[in-house]
Amino acid sequence: MLVVSILLAVGGLVLGGVIVLLYTKYLADSELKEADQKVKKKLSEAELIAENIIKSAEIKNKDEMLKLRNEFEKEIKDRRGELNQIEQRLTQKEVRIDEKEINLLNKDKTVTELKTALETKQQKLDALYNESADRLEKIASLSKEEAKKQLLESLEQELKSQSSKMISDYEEEAKRSGEKKARDIVALAIKRCAIDNIVENTTSIVELPSDDMKGRIIGREGRNIRTFEQMTGIDVVVDDTPEVVILSGFDPIRREIARLTLKQLVTDGRIHPARIEETVEKMRKDLSKKVQETGEKVALELDVQNLSPKAYDLIGRLAYRTSYGQNCLQHSIEVAHISGLIAQELGVNHSLAKRAGLLHDIGKAIDFENEGTHAKLGGAVLKKLGESDEVIHAVLAHHEEVQPSTIEAIIVMVSDAISAARPGARREAIESYIKRMEKLEQIANSFNGVEKSFAIQAGREIRVMVKPDVVDDSTALKTARDIARKIEAELEYPGQIKVSVIRETRVQDFAK
Repeated sequence: MLVVSILLAVGGLVLGGVIVLLYTKYLADSELKEADQKVKKKLSEAELIAENIIKSAEIKNKDEMLKLRNEFEKEIKDRRGELNQIEQRLTQKEVRIDEKEINLLNKDKTVTELKTALETKQQKLDALYNESADRLEKIASLSKEEAKKQLLESLEQELKSQSSKMISDYEEEAKRSGEKKARDIVALAIKRCAIDNIVENTTSIVELPSDDMKGRIIGREGRNIRTFEQMTGIDVVVDDTPEVVILSGFDPIRREIARLTLKQLVTDGRIHPARIEETVEKMRKDLSKKVQETGEKVALELDVQNLSPKAYDLIGRLAYRTSYGQNCLQHSIEVAHISGLIAQELGVNHSLAKRAGLLHDIGKAIDFENEGTHAKLGGAVLKKLGESDEVIHAVLAHHEEVQPSTIEAIIVMVSDAISAARPGARREAIESYIKRMEKLEQIANSFNGVEKSFAIQAGREIRVMVKPDVVDDSTALKTARDIARKIEAELEYPGQIKVSVIRETRVQDFAK
């Protein structure tokens, strides 16, 4: 009974599974048929859309083809019209050329006829000339060659007389006009060149914030002021003038270094011998840089180009040199301006004239260090610096040490004379004083063992620094005496000159 129940249950399960499977298959077949129908429907719609697109594309292509065809036909029509116009113009040109050819043939014919007529007339004239010549020979009893010779001799004498008179008149006129033109050019050049009267002196003034600073400048037992004067070679005058210290010295470069040094020390407030020495060296370097910049600035303002760095340095040094009381740099600038203006008026190379004018006194920047005139020294240094032969010649010739052979050299020589001869340009007294100071230092520097020397107190004292390893104490005494005797023998001066020989030994070591 139990077995039958189990079999019936299994059979029911199997039957249920079969029924479910059959139903599932039925549903799948139904969905498949439905999907197939949907696909067919989509395909039909897609075919319809594709047909519409193809039809639209065909219509569009036909329109474009029609449009291109119309444009092509229009272009062909336009080209044909242009070709017809060109053909018409060519036809017209051919007609005109044919007409010109006919005219030329007619003119050629006319020219030939005129030539023939002229030849006929020439033959008749030749016959008449020969006939007239024969008659003249018979009347004058002279041959043709003799008559020609007499006529030429007569004309030659007349021409000589007239040409001599004309040459004399032209020479007088040229001389008068040349002198007038030269005066006009020089006057115009001076008028157009702004010239200032230069006043040089041998002192500089340094303002102080208070009179208390004077004591600090002097230092304990005068050690600060002594160190300052020894390092700079400039006298420091501390008097009753309120809040002012005066620096006195003939050399403008030394005086400028001293002025800058003292100004820096006063601003800094630290004043002692070591600081003074350090500041003096620094100001020397700063002034050297300033000299270079001054030379470059002057060359730029005058538009003088392609100078060497050494030339800029020498030009800048001229700002601290004087000649008969006239500042050498200002004088060189004046000569450059005047030379350029005169050269422009004469129509010659004004750039060359201006360049030579600026460099003509460059030898004065080194004439106190070397033997020879400043013109020869300037020519030599410019040759080393690669300047042109024209500039060097103008420099050598501006005082006629060589004969000037170019118009630019003559212009520089004239411009130098104009700048030097103008009222207030030069003073003899300051120049002779500076030359005496330089000679005083040269005498001291000529002795063995002398390191440097400074003429101070307006030439009433010469301070000589000697090398301690070369000159001992006994030799220092002899050196001072020998320098004094040589000054007495070679130099003329008022009053007396004090010779101070300073021998200083410094020993340094470092703690490590």
